[in-house]
Amino acid sequence: MGTLADLGYGLITIVLGIAVSLGVYKLLDFLISLLPDRAQKRLRVWAFITPAAALVVLVLLYPLVQTILLSFMNKDSSDWVGFKNYVDLYTSPDFWSVLLNNFLWIAFVPAATVGIGLLTAALGNNVGPRRERVFKSAIFLPMSISFVSAATIWKFMYVFTAPGRPVVGLLNAIAEAFGQKPQPWLDIDQGRLNSFLLMIIIVWLQAGFSMVILSAAIKAVPEETIEAARIDGANTRQVFFRIVMPQIRTAVMSVFVTVVILVMKIFDIVWTMTGGQFNTNVLGVDFYQQYFLNFNTGGAAAVVTILCLLVAPLMWIQIRNVRHQESLR
Repeated sequence: MGTLADLGYGLITIVLGIAVSLGVYKLLDFLISLLPDRAQKRLRVWAFITPAAALVVLVLLYPLVQTILLSFMNKDSSDWVGFKNYVDLYTSPDFWSVLLNNFLWIAFVPAATVGIGLLTAALGNNVGPRRERVFKSAIFLPMSISFVSAATIWKFMYVFTAPGRPVVGLLNAIAEAFGQKPQPWLDIDQGRLNSFLLMIIIVWLQAGFSMVILSAAIKAVPEETIEAARIDGANTRQVFFRIVMPQIRTAVMSVFVTVVILVMKIFDIVWTMTGGQFNTNVLGVDFYQQYFLNFNTGGAAAVVTILCLLVAPLMWIQIRNVRHQESLR
């Protein structure tokens, strides 16, 4: 019953939000129509921008400013403590381990996602229309699965059963087939192998997104440039890397930055699989632990502020890429 009630409240909220938004715009349009024509031209644009700008300020900017202010306050937000929360974070070995994990996610996942996306896009464009649909649908299918569901599926891949019991996990079954002993892959830190096993899940989920974007970019490359290169004697590899790649560089960069932003704030996979234990903790999980488990509002706000500072330059790069793509049209 609770789930149905929440769903009903959500639908009512959506309907009311749409109705109120339309009502506000209709009211503003009516009020402006009462003004002289010259004033209407000046105010109509602002009348339609102002509600959206106010919503952005209310939903995005106000929480951001509030979070930054809370990061300078104590555990229960009752007193100012200056930079103490940041000092506590940067003097904690656990936090540096968290930053290292985030760096490893950034170093591995976007590159692997873009690489697999490029490979599948290039192969899929050359197998014929019918096979292309089947091939790309299979690669894209994991995109329809939520992160928590994907983590649950892959948990069975890595599951470890006690000695003497049947081996259930696929990875341990493979290890046993090669004469190795089954291991609790996620519960031991062997050069952060458990973190890389978690990263594979995101690559599996996002490879389809990368493939679709890059496949569209490859198909948009003018055929004349490819034919000219082939006439000049270029082989398939040279055509791809010297002709196609420079023309899809913006799309590659957009996919790369999008995946970087995603892994910077990764939470679901790590929390579901390990709960941040066994040296797999990341910033998103650290925030959750600080706020909901340790009830440390100031420390949690400091973690989020650091995360925002790290993501902001990436957002700027992404905006520049989008503007560059629009300028090429």
